[in-house]
Amino acid sequence: MPQGHQDSGLTHKPTSWYVSFKETDYMAPRQSPAKEKLIDAAVKVVREKGYNATSVDDLCREAGVTKGAFFHHFPTKADLGIAAAEAWKLHANDLFGNAPFMAQDDPLDRILGYLDYRRDMLDGPIGAFTCLVGTMVQESYDTLPALREACQESIWGHARTLVDDIEAARKRHGVAGDWTAESLALHTQAVLQGAFILAKAADDPQAARDTADHLIRYVRMLFNLSPEKGNP
Repeated sequence: MPQGHQDSGLTHKPTSWYVSFKETDYMAPRQSPAKEKLIDAAVKVVREKGYNATSVDDLCREAGVTKGAFFHHFPTKADLGIAAAEAWKLHANDLFGNAPFMAQDDPLDRILGYLDYRRDMLDGPIGAFTCLVGTMVQESYDTLPALREACQESIWGHARTLVDDIEAARKRHGVAGDWTAESLALHTQAVLQGAFILAKAADDPQAARDTADHLIRYVRMLFNLSPEKGNP
């Protein structure tokens, strides 16, 4: 085990961060109530039905607003998707930036705490824990470039929040290798996005949890730890 490292021992089980989307102050500055309701509706319905299968009528019905209100705020469904992608990034960064594992002193504990936290969220209805931007980009990457770019920025932007801790952990624990903190941060997101797809394909959250467990083992071994917690 690298000198100075101890498993964090955090046992806090998070509620689904996607379930609590409405509870997060993710808008700065605050938007009009109708606009906020539409963004909330997009987050919920698109994850349940997919981007292409979600109609403007579906979004208005979920938000409890008229079509006139929809088109007052968003010229197209894609414009709402772009706004939702930005809100999603702010929500994710706020949630994880204030999570219990961030109190750990060792940056490696914060990285592993983040991965444990993500793994523990993979429970309950699949639509409640899958990723909004991952869902949207799979259906729009070749047809709606502005939406694709917004989804990329949301995913890449969240990955960037991990980079400083990864780099600090490498230096603190003397870990070398032909890889960068940026590449590992993106790798974590690639594996998690794949985990969501597997859960959808199997209609079973366990497929996602198994994938997240392998990611945790990989990162532990990358930092010269035993792949399993509690082992020297």
